[in-house]
Amino acid sequence: MLTLETERLVLREMTVKDAPFMLTLLNSQGFLDNIGDRGVRTLAQAENHLIEGPLNSYQEHGYGMYCIELRQSGEPVGVAGLVNREQLPGIDLGYALLPDYLGKGYAVEACHAVLAHAKTLAIGELLAIVNEGNGPSRALLEKLGFVCDGPIPWGEGGEVLLYKIRL
Repeated sequence: MLTLETERLVLREMTVKDAPFMLTLLNSQGFLDNIGDRGVRTLAQAENHLIEGPLNSYQEHGYGMYCIELRQSGEPVGVAGLVNREQLPGIDLGYALLPDYLGKGYAVEACHAVLAHAKTLAIGELLAIVNEGNGPSRALLEKLGFVCDGPIPWGEGGEVLLYKIRL
């Protein structure tokens, strides 16, 4: 089981035991507003989301989304990792934190660990998508070294900004 460590955080592969945490994260207002409603409302749906998403990705690709835990307490605070999305021509950096843990530098710290891991996988370029109005996420991507490549169509009549970084 893959584990990535930083000064304050541990990123680890998720299991179905993370379903209660994922249920909370997926229904947090920031997730709903900036990423979207995944329709996960029950513990069973959260377990299924984990099985079909991260757990399947670990098996199929050797990477996926990782649970971000505080090193000192082991408390889960968010997710960050590598995602294959059908709509994108490459591997995507994804991340989300619970509202109480925003603005503390955890996202940038976790994403630095994911970028370092992506380099070990010989991923030459990483993508990221963000809603134009999500200023904090755009600032995070730019702090990490991503460059905006412009808007791309997304969903039903919408669009997102595509960011790229060479590793």
